[in-house]
Amino acid sequence: MQEPESHQEKWLSGFMKETFKEQKRTRRWGIFFKLLTFTYLFVGLFLFMNTGLLDKKTATQVEHTAMVVVNGVIAADEDANANSIVSSLRAAFKDEHSKAVMMVINSPSGSPVQAGYVNDEIKRLRGLYPEKKLYAVIAELGASGGYYMAVAADEIYADKASLVGSIGVTASGFGFVDLMKKVGVERRHYTSGEHKAFLDPFSPAKEEEGEFWQGVLDSTHQQFIKVVEEGRGDRLVKDNKDLYSGLIWNGEQALKMGLIDGLGSPGYVAREVIQAEEIVDYSIKPSPLESFTESLGLSIGEGVATLLNSSNASMELR
Repeated sequence: MQEPESHQEKWLSGFMKETFKEQKRTRRWGIFFKLLTFTYLFVGLFLFMNTGLLDKKTATQVEHTAMVVVNGVIAADEDANANSIVSSLRAAFKDEHSKAVMMVINSPSGSPVQAGYVNDEIKRLRGLYPEKKLYAVIAELGASGGYYMAVAADEIYADKASLVGSIGVTASGFGFVDLMKKVGVERRHYTSGEHKAFLDPFSPAKEEEGEFWQGVLDSTHQQFIKVVEEGRGDRLVKDNKDLYSGLIWNGEQALKMGLIDGLGSPGYVAREVIQAEEIVDYSIKPSPLESFTESLGLSIGEGVATLLNSSNASMELR
């Protein structure tokens, strides 16, 4: 014969039932609001994509300044990679409604190979479209690889406080040989070729290899200097011994040295120099859908982390 439930058991049973009901209601409302949010985002994204396409189509039917933005480190695996920049420049030059091309640069440095690729392509495009000028406008920073690209332009502009120059080449690393000795670590590195591992940070540095590497850097520096002198010509103040030292100057100083042709913002150059105030951006960027899915993936990941955190207080994701 089954014994009747005690008062405590009845209370506990009722409490558990109410708890489960509350959890179900919370889940239902959570699902509802998530669906509502996703619907809102997708509708907004759809409208944004279509509106953007219409706006660009309308804008390119009138005479305008074609803009290409170079932002960040110049490297093959970065947004500011040569393939994207070159493709953007080709489209900007090709459009029959673009009066001139304006390359807005904000870059601290990058690969000399990538910068050289862009420099060469600018020269080629200027030859194909002699009626169109290309103006480089340096924003906060146009240094090293950023300036390497800029010198291929017809004219260079910058703000008075922009940083310009850094005409030099650098390569750096660390050496851990003494540290390995102290902690008792033995390096085992097998190579075929006497100098194959000369940049290995765990192997002792050799004087002749250091001299060799310095020669490579010096040769690359001379390539950089040649590109600058070809691009700037007689505009450079060549009696300045610091010109190719790797130093960097503000816009006012750079103007006096002949590194740039004038002071001004992208808006100023489009309005006063090119005299086509309408600016159309030809820069290749991730599509709105790609950006949205990337941010959505991040949001989902954060949501899962939050769920795991709330379900088990002893688990911590970092």
